Amino acid sequence: MKIIYPAVFTPCEEKEGYTVVVPDLPGCVTEGDSLANAIEMGTDAACGWILGELEDGKDIPVPTSYDQTVAPEGSFVSLLSLDMDAYSERYGSKSVRKNITIPAWLNTYGEMHHLNFSKILQDALLTLAQRS
Repeated sequence: MKIIYPAVFTPCEEKEGYTVVVPDLPGCVTEGDSLANAIEMGTDAACGWILGELEDGKDIPVPTSYDQTVAPEGSFVSLLSLDMDAYSERYGSKSVRKNITIPAWLNTYGEMHHLNFSKILQDALLTLAQRS
């Protein structure tokens, strides 16, 4: 799942770099010592914010359109591209145990072929989530 959120970049007054605020994600604020680093840090902070919400079973905010995002004087708006699949694969740590019921013949087939039932279910659910 890829999501794009607008972010407000404000040059730091006391040192080199930028403060990054993602207005659609309450409390999502970070900074970087250069523009490139600020973009990287903003992307990481936003991905972490979204992952936390998803792991807690919460809905994520709909991104505000770029042209409706207001930046204070001296600041500018840019878009952050969030690759949630890659981020959650790398940093997602919360797992939930689920018991499922399947036909006995399907269980026998899976065991005979040394299939990882958890992996198959995760892949199927991820495919469904990406389609929606």
